[in-house]
Amino acid sequence: MSTIKDVAKRAGVGIGTVSRVITGRGFVSEQTAKRVQKAIDALGYRPSPTARKLQAGKSQTIGVFLPVIRGSFYAPILHSLYTELQARGRHMVVAFGQTVTSERQEALEGAQFLIDHGCDGLILMATALKLRDVENLMSLQPRLALLNKHFDRYAEMCFVPDHEAAGSAAARALWQLGHRRFATIEGPEISADNVLRMRGFYKELAALGAEVDRIPRFYGDFMPKGGWAGARSLLAGKVRFTALFCANDEMALGALSYLSHEGVSVPDDISVMGYDGLDITTYTVPPLTTIGVPWTEIVLSTVNYLLNCCYGTKLPVERNPPATILWRGSVAAVGAAAKKVKPAPVP
Repeated sequence: MSTIKDVAKRAGVGIGTVSRVITGRGFVSEQTAKRVQKAIDALGYRPSPTARKLQAGKSQTIGVFLPVIRGSFYAPILHSLYTELQARGRHMVVAFGQTVTSERQEALEGAQFLIDHGCDGLILMATALKLRDVENLMSLQPRLALLNKHFDRYAEMCFVPDHEAAGSAAARALWQLGHRRFATIEGPEISADNVLRMRGFYKELAALGAEVDRIPRFYGDFMPKGGWAGARSLLAGKVRFTALFCANDEMALGALSYLSHEGVSVPDDISVMGYDGLDITTYTVPPLTTIGVPWTEIVLSTVNYLLNCCYGTKLPVERNPPATILWRGSVAAVGAAAKKVKPAPVP
């Protein structure tokens, strides 16, 4: 298969001249253009679709960075991104990190990789990025969208759930069901979205009259093993509790598994609530009550916003869709509230 270099060599011109003849952009004398075209015809050279797009100044490709690609949380987000971009006739290049603890550096390296590969715009999901990081990246690629990260200065390009309000709703719901003794399994302290949802949870409980400082806490890793270890540590502690709030569903799955292993009845002995609303939570035993974050809608708006920036489209963009509580079998009322409040099942 002939290449543009072969055409240039046969016509006795530079690659840039051949490119100008193919794209019709820039000046080439009529005689030279004829010579180039003759070489193209003789060699049977056909520019690839990718080459044509690059020559037009657009790769029709969006770069995506995710912290990791594993577990039940990131895979559906990646699938949603791919599905939405494919539906709009665009391609996706993905870079991803390996660990939460090095997320910031991996995000910066991943973004640079995507920029170097000529992506028309970037979607970055990295809560560890700092404001100066984003501004440095914007100097290289101004068409950015941030998923699950917020900066007031660049609010228009940020798409993030209201984690603090969702954490507050979780605390209020458990309190209304009569729970007064709580325990928590948090995510990593360096995770900004974890900090926000837990801040909302504790702030709401404090406003309702709970002694927040006495709530036993375990810091996990957002993975099921962290939930298992957290439940084991909390059960071994001296403080008894009737409600366990986990900062994400995957840790809640691990906690449910350990509680079952130890013969603890959920929700009769301990109610368990998760966070994210993963599909898998409908199949646990018992099904997990969780904060349902509308990730599909958030991803769609993120994609639409970036496509509007890159290609001048006018796709709809929605901001701040609310989280909801998905009531299932892992949470029950206690005390007097048990006679008054019956959480509605998920249809």
